[in-house]
Amino acid sequence: MEKWFSRKNRREASSFQTNSTAATKSITKSLLQNPCLINSQSRAKQFHAQLLKCYSFPSSSSSILIIYCRLRLLHESFRAFSTIPSPSRSSWSSLISCSVASGLFPLSLSLFHRMRAFGFPPNRRLLPNVLKSCASLRNYKFGESLHACAISFGLDSDLYTTNALMNLYCKLGGWQKELNLFEEMPKTSSSMDSVRKLFHEMTERDVVSWNTVIGGNVEHGLYEEALSMVKEMTSAGLRPDSFTLSTVLPIFAEVVNAKKGKEIHCYSVRSGLDIEMFMGSSLIDMYAKCTMVEYSYRVMSRLANPDAVSWNSIIAASVQNGRFDEGFRFFREMLGLKLKPMAVTFSCLMPACAHLTSLHLGKQLHGYIIRGGFDGNVFVESALVDMYAKCGNICVARRIFDAMPSLDMVSWTAMIMGYALHGPAHEALCLFRRMEMENGKPNYVAFLAVLTACSHAKLVDDAKNFFDSMTKDYGITPCLEHYAAVADALGRAGKLEEAYEFISKMHIKPTAAVWSILLGACSVHKNAKLAEKAAKKIFELEPMDPGPHLILSNIYSAAGKWKDAAEIRTIMRRKGLKKQPACSWIEIKNKVHGFVAHDTSHPCYFKIIEAWEALKDQIRREGYVPNTDDVLHDIEEEQKIANLCGHSERLALVFGIISTPPGTTIRLTKNIRVCVDCHTAIKFISKVVGREIIVRDLNRFHHFKDNRCSCDDFW
Repeated sequence: MEKWFSRKNRREASSFQTNSTAATKSITKSLLQNPCLINSQSRAKQFHAQLLKCYSFPSSSSSILIIYCRLRLLHESFRAFSTIPSPSRSSWSSLISCSVASGLFPLSLSLFHRMRAFGFPPNRRLLPNVLKSCASLRNYKFGESLHACAISFGLDSDLYTTNALMNLYCKLGGWQKELNLFEEMPKTSSSMDSVRKLFHEMTERDVVSWNTVIGGNVEHGLYEEALSMVKEMTSAGLRPDSFTLSTVLPIFAEVVNAKKGKEIHCYSVRSGLDIEMFMGSSLIDMYAKCTMVEYSYRVMSRLANPDAVSWNSIIAASVQNGRFDEGFRFFREMLGLKLKPMAVTFSCLMPACAHLTSLHLGKQLHGYIIRGGFDGNVFVESALVDMYAKCGNICVARRIFDAMPSLDMVSWTAMIMGYALHGPAHEALCLFRRMEMENGKPNYVAFLAVLTACSHAKLVDDAKNFFDSMTKDYGITPCLEHYAAVADALGRAGKLEEAYEFISKMHIKPTAAVWSILLGACSVHKNAKLAEKAAKKIFELEPMDPGPHLILSNIYSAAGKWKDAAEIRTIMRRKGLKKQPACSWIEIKNKVHGFVAHDTSHPCYFKIIEAWEALKDQIRREGYVPNTDDVLHDIEEEQKIANLCGHSERLALVFGIISTPPGTTIRLTKNIRVCVDCHTAIKFISKVVGREIIVRDLNRFHHFKDNRCSCDDFW
């Protein structure tokens, strides 16, 4: 009996095991037919284990390879592939597609080479992936060979292959246009000719085909062709999608045609495309570049769940249009939604800190950059260099610059311009020459930076040499800004006639801004005759600008020509022109305080005046004598001195002294050039209070310490 039960149990166990194995095989077979049901790494590995139990080893490897590749599990895919004795074309194709999807473009091209060496031809699914890798790597020669391969295997008439070929030529042409370095690459027009030829030979076209050619035209600046093709696309019965519309929107941003942009916007609203993230970001950018940032805000408000790209677009839109506070508000909202900023986020926000000269905000962003691991990004670090330089801390800017593992043109230029604005012109020139040796060809912005350094340091001969080098050595045609910088160098050095001749012989028509540089120099060097010539040019170009009128009036006053000065003031009143108020700002405990000349509205005004009276006595004992030359009114000397005491930078400085602990560095910003007397007074104050005082005026930074200024009294 016991033996019978034992035999019975064994039979039941064997039957259960057989049924269980059958069920497992059935499930495994079902999953092989529907691999999409396996949607995670853990399930894929469990399935792999079952395959090894139920099927032969090579067979299981081929089956699981497809699943690993679909899930982009590259390491597991290669391990499975390595166990296949004779990989089929399907196995090669799966591995190459996985490499492309993972962004490993050189690897995908290498695998394609190996597959072809085994004699496997490409198919209509594989070749577009390989072409995508080639386009991403901008590999022109390999692209040509792939095109020949497509023709030889009859794939050049395939829709997906042709779309990929057109995308390849568009990308190669755009790369050539941007860099213009490689002789073996086709001319831009030749590249687009290839794209058009492929397009016109297509027997079948889809939206991707049209979008590719439209995008290529936009990338190469062929705006009319791009817009024409959108119309043709509609006539062919295909509706533009969000990609089509977002591709042509930058055209209207480039030419600042908001009306056409609004038409695209209306179409997108009617089509329900305006709430798509990609389209929304493009609309935000378009309106921002057309200086219609309020429309950008409206577009943003319609996006249900904006992604990081949309938030970055609205932050950039705010900063580009001077809405710095709004930019930071959007950044805080973005962080509140637990969205991680990208490197471009900080590149957008840093200029806002620089414009606001808000060092504490810049430091907070710097801390976030370090915590988020963005401090190794060359674009972010270049923005940090620029921010610290423009917020007055040139030493920190240089420390960041020196610690950068690789330097691009932006970082070089930011550091050179930083030195140009802060005073150490020879440091700027040394960096420029080092950049030439290490980084090769400087661009027009780099030349502008070094020319600015020359103008701020009275290095006239160096400015001329650098200006000539632009064309002779680097083939760069000077822009208005370069002419202005050289004219500024000549004017500051007192070479007014030479500056006038230089401006008169410019190969492009001088703007009012260029003539204003000469007018300012005439004011400093008291040359009323030449000032009249410069002012006449400016009045013809910008008759409603009050600045030149005021400068000429002051020049007349300084020369004692009170009647001429009064006549200019009368003209200003007749035109309705008003003087820009002199303002200064100082940041105390993360709050910015603004001061206007002779403004009594600040809550601490009486404390400021009391402190100033005490300071005034101290600096007079040190040798300070008020300079009333810039008080250009026919009034008594005492009244002139009283006018000097109410200057905005003086009020801001004294407020900073009474509001911060001893030894604290004081940083001020002024919207116009600091006057001679304030400059002298601040030098004495820096010695009396034993502090470093940094003033950023319209032209440059002034670092005051121990009765000296970094500008050496040349500004």
